[in-house]
Amino acid sequence: MPVHEARKMFQNEAHRRQELGPLPLMKERRRRNCSHLLLPPGLEHESAGLSLLDWLTSEVPSLKDLVMVVSVSSLSRTSSTDSITEALNSSVPGKTDSVPSSLQQLQMDLATFLISRACNNPIVANYFYWYLIVECEDQDSQPKYEHVRDMYVCVMKRFSLALTRGGPDYRQMRSVLARQQTFLERLVVLVKMVTRESGNRSKKIEKLQALLQDSEACKMNFSSFDELPLPLDPSVKVKGVIPGEATLFNSKLMPCRLTFQTVNEDRYLTIFKHGDDLRQDQLILQMIELMDKLLRHEKLDLKLTPYKVLATSSKHGFVQFIDSVAIADVLQKDGSILNFFKKHAPCESEPLGVYPEIIDNYVKSCAGYCVVTYLLGVGDRHLDNLLLTKTGKLFHVDFGYILGRDPKPMPPPMKLSKEMVEGMGGLTSEQFQQFKQHTYTAFLALRRKANLFLNLFSLMVDVNIPDIALEPDKTVKKVQERFVLHFTDEEAVHYMQNLLDISVSSMLGPIVEQLHKVAQYWRK
Repeated sequence: MPVHEARKMFQNEAHRRQELGPLPLMKERRRRNCSHLLLPPGLEHESAGLSLLDWLTSEVPSLKDLVMVVSVSSLSRTSSTDSITEALNSSVPGKTDSVPSSLQQLQMDLATFLISRACNNPIVANYFYWYLIVECEDQDSQPKYEHVRDMYVCVMKRFSLALTRGGPDYRQMRSVLARQQTFLERLVVLVKMVTRESGNRSKKIEKLQALLQDSEACKMNFSSFDELPLPLDPSVKVKGVIPGEATLFNSKLMPCRLTFQTVNEDRYLTIFKHGDDLRQDQLILQMIELMDKLLRHEKLDLKLTPYKVLATSSKHGFVQFIDSVAIADVLQKDGSILNFFKKHAPCESEPLGVYPEIIDNYVKSCAGYCVVTYLLGVGDRHLDNLLLTKTGKLFHVDFGYILGRDPKPMPPPMKLSKEMVEGMGGLTSEQFQQFKQHTYTAFLALRRKANLFLNLFSLMVDVNIPDIALEPDKTVKKVQERFVLHFTDEEAVHYMQNLLDISVSSMLGPIVEQLHKVAQYWRK
């Protein structure tokens, strides 16, 4: 079926598809029956008392098929309110589910199972639809991925048929997805009109706000429409975009910041990026979200900010907007990170002049992101893509380089600049010692779940995500090397200590920042 025909399936009594982004478990096994798979010896009975996560993170499941068995059986016991990401990453610690005593739950192929789950859960249906649609419409996929794309189109067709033949709730769900698709198509038309507008950024912002108020220009009343689940976060129902708050960021692609009015009269801020493939960012944010859940289970809340990302095409998508400031701007306007905190949360009775909760958030989030970005091999780190909130939380954005790739030569293992350390009170401060302790604890905790991440990445090797597609056969090895599984815990702590020392004392860090500033200047 041609892609342009598949696109019509959800509209005009036709529907749309989606990709199983974080874990495209359907893959080439989309129609394979799992009943031929056998559980490892000793796991056939519930009396084994082995949780699904324990099994998945043990040495046993080295094959994709075994990971799939656990994923399907895990999915079958998640609650109806779980998102598809939570479902596929289910068996987060705390659950005591055991591997099923029979394979009856695995009789149907995974695509059928996911279609069934999506038809009975609007939240899952939302993500299932949009994950599929990206893969169905990926015009840049290499010839070797064409058969995989054809499979996604087939799954989308089956999903559409299931909704069409279902009851009123199913047909209502299909109608909602079709309305979401219409909204996205009209929004893309609007953004293209803004892009073609001559003049500077201010002129383009004026055009953007005018178009959002003009119901005729794009054949869509953006400022007021019937209640609609937001594709980025379907638990949020929106009823319009606030034209006067729309703006464009000062970057090459000029992404739009759109403020949605919710049915509860709240505001939900998003960034709509056109001309950008967000699937890699989507994957990394889902991995960070999973790491955050695992760390929280270990009673270690490192104040991470796994904001939401949803690719709605291989060319555009939504990002949740978090009110924050780039550290580069903080240093330029306030002189230091501590001055920024003092401006927003001053407390003269404290040694650093800032409320302790703010410093605690900062120290913990710095530690958390040092560990997770190192494990995921996130590159191209500079002070423009490290953001800071008024509550002290640091977080990273823009994950265009992962698995050790970096556009600059010899980058430090982590982004830990002198200015960031000074924000904790300096190298000799008690807060910096706490920071180091948090990194050691987080590193050890995530090492214990290394097999979970290795298995998840093994499922991604055939996906058309840039930094995975470059060397798919080396993907798992790249991740595995960063967990240093051949080290004891004590050796791993020393290893992390060395990484921190190298990162803090890196002479290349300031040089890289200067090169980045020069590049930014010429880009503008």
